[in-house]
Amino acid sequence: MRLPFIGSVIGPVLDPVLGPVKQRVGVWLLNRTMRNGIDLRKLRFLPESVTLPLKRDGLDPLPEMKRVQAEQPVKKLAELFGRGVWLVSGYDAAREVLAGGAETWSNDLGQFVSQEGRSEEEQIGGLGMTDPPLHTQLRKYLTPEFTMRRLARLQPGIESIVQQRLDAMEAAGRDGRAVDMVQEFAFAVPFDVICDLLGLPVDDRARFLELGVARFDLTEGGAGAFGAAAHTREFLINAVREQRADPGDGLIGALLKEHGDELDDVTLGGIADGVFLGGYETSASMLALGAYLIATTPQAGEMLRSGDGEQVNKVIEELLRHLCVVQLAFLRFARTDVEVGGVLIKEGDAVGVSLLAANRDPALAEGLDEFDPSREPTRHLAFGWGMHRCVGAELARMELRTALRMLAERFPDLAMAADIDDLEFRKLSAVYGVEALPVLLEGARAEISA
Repeated sequence: MRLPFIGSVIGPVLDPVLGPVKQRVGVWLLNRTMRNGIDLRKLRFLPESVTLPLKRDGLDPLPEMKRVQAEQPVKKLAELFGRGVWLVSGYDAAREVLAGGAETWSNDLGQFVSQEGRSEEEQIGGLGMTDPPLHTQLRKYLTPEFTMRRLARLQPGIESIVQQRLDAMEAAGRDGRAVDMVQEFAFAVPFDVICDLLGLPVDDRARFLELGVARFDLTEGGAGAFGAAAHTREFLINAVREQRADPGDGLIGALLKEHGDELDDVTLGGIADGVFLGGYETSASMLALGAYLIATTPQAGEMLRSGDGEQVNKVIEELLRHLCVVQLAFLRFARTDVEVGGVLIKEGDAVGVSLLAANRDPALAEGLDEFDPSREPTRHLAFGWGMHRCVGAELARMELRTALRMLAERFPDLAMAADIDDLEFRKLSAVYGVEALPVLLEGARAEISA
């Protein structure tokens, strides 16, 4: 006779015993898979020991992360493929790593991904995964396009896109019906903005929502993420090919007109891919989770509706710091033995920086586990730091200021239609987010604690 309840009774008792065994078996399997050389495309799962910076408790770091930060702000998580894997969670140490130069750190992830037999679309690239001089060359094409003066021309278009989405939300929320902020607003706004910026059609939003999530989902190791990357790169490389003969009005067209002789289709498609992905997936997560905090923090909505630019900026900077949806900076690989926070990291070791934990570090300021929209802005690391700092940071701020201010003005009684415990957050992702966020546009504000 089977006793199905036995597993639920015995499981918690055996987990502390079997957990370390599972870890050792998992690491052995990974090392065996990579015995002919590291190829992250073959990585089908991540060992539990390295997943800490990819998990949260609701909007907050796990209690274990807070303990690690307090006791070992530079901690060795594992030994994989003959290399140490380190986690940096302290603010000062995080700044130290992120500000480090190319003589100390490499961001070249491509060295650990086999390109044999791969198509152009499957090649590894992007600003965050390259080193100088290639990184310097790629960034010089983008930097002039993301100055405040150049971005100002996008403001009317952003406002128009937000207005359209708010109208659609109002129609969907008539008669007290709940509206999903992710589908109706948080994804649609940045997707339309980035398509407008690049000069791309806005067709097939749903498909790109799936691909964007998959690009950062590490539940299947690197295999699923690299597969999703190939699809979006293929789309953008083809867009470059189509526009080369007749450049459009967006960023792709502008770069073709000014630098078409210097940039082949694959290189420019890779540049566009970085802008495309970074411009909608991270902003979509920020808008969804930001809407949650606005709906549950009356002061935030009041400050956004105040008409005071300084008050609006305070809310946005606090949201960026507190939510920090980009949980983990691009991996760094030590080019030489280097000391970080008094700890020696060996040449070849991999270092992950928890941007979320660093932004909550008590060494930076007091009370940082609380969302306080009136807080004076901190020197947060939501956009990274150093030469790999997000090139689109000011565009992201512009979108957040515009979209969340207009949302708070249009729906001052925005309320959650579900408790935070009932929301489905991403389980193992470099970019944190929520799958759906049901809200009510009118009526009494829900008494739900963040």
